[in-house]
Amino acid sequence: MPTSNYFQRLKKIPAGTTVIAGPCSAEDQDQVLVTAHGLLRLDVGLFRAGVWKPRTRPGAFEGRGELALSWLVKARQETGIPVAVEVANAKHVEAALRAQIDVLWIGARTTVNPFAVQEIAEALRGVDIPIMVKNPVNPELMLWLGAIERLQEAGCQDIAAILRGFSCLSTGRWRNEPLWQIAIDLRQHLPGIPLFCDPSHIAGRSDGVAEIAQEALNLDFDGLMIEAHCCPEQAVSDAAQQLRPEELGAILAKLAVRQRTSDPGSACQQRLLELRTEIDSLDAALVTTMARRMAVSRAIGDLKRTNNLTVLQRSRWEQVLSRARAEAERLGLSVRLTEDVFKLLHQESIEIQQQILKNDDAPQSPQQP
Repeated sequence: MPTSNYFQRLKKIPAGTTVIAGPCSAEDQDQVLVTAHGLLRLDVGLFRAGVWKPRTRPGAFEGRGELALSWLVKARQETGIPVAVEVANAKHVEAALRAQIDVLWIGARTTVNPFAVQEIAEALRGVDIPIMVKNPVNPELMLWLGAIERLQEAGCQDIAAILRGFSCLSTGRWRNEPLWQIAIDLRQHLPGIPLFCDPSHIAGRSDGVAEIAQEALNLDFDGLMIEAHCCPEQAVSDAAQQLRPEELGAILAKLAVRQRTSDPGSACQQRLLELRTEIDSLDAALVTTMARRMAVSRAIGDLKRTNNLTVLQRSRWEQVLSRARAEAERLGLSVRLTEDVFKLLHQESIEIQQQILKNDDAPQSPQQP
């Protein structure tokens, strides 16, 4: 996919990062205009506001609809900041295009539905407008990738991705788990695509925005989408995660933007090469060890088949995992990382041994006389 030209051209804050900001919802014209003017001095590249709001249950505020598009247009006229809205179906797309909105985005609740994304893609066929795609609510890379591919097939050229976190059963620090690796994997599939982070929806509260934003820049994200409201305490949706423009400005001023590479020939670059060579050697040893472990698992599978034993030996697995946890703690290694690795290895061992038993259970072809 070619690198997007539109998102590269957006205004950047002095730190060199593109910032998209604005209220969760466009509530009334005064709120939109006051917020937009408050953001004008922050070098915001794009002004965002929700016009149609997908709510979990009926009766909640679902946005002002098409009427609010004129408020965004007026904000653009007064500030010069291009404007963006979320679209969830073809009618939203058509209304936004009539209003000459600059950028559209597809939200997480829509990305999860391929039928809805395809409808939007068809409505955009032959239309030259930048579009951003948030990750789906559930942690599924292929849904996110598939949504972007549907837009590409419809002829959309300027596409950006936005990580807004994933709904998970775990009760961690954040409203939505960032699961950074999924965004990293997306970029491996689509290396030219601009990648933004939405710290507001990940954190779920305003006091977590700065930390998430810095983590995103540490991971070489191209920009940030942050919710800002002139009076967050009066917001009709997502009040807890919105910042006043001046609060956002204070956060942006403190962000540290990292360099992608060090100077060739520098002491830093030389040391990096030495350490990466050591990493390469350790990685090769890891792969060799895993291969040996799976070979032993096959031998165990053969033994279980011969002696009619179950594949899963629960007490043995608990023993292995307990020992791994204890060793990780002794060495100062992340217990969660150790558990994740051992669970993957165990699952692979089970699949290998299941296949051995399955082959043994397969009906034999009658021998020819």
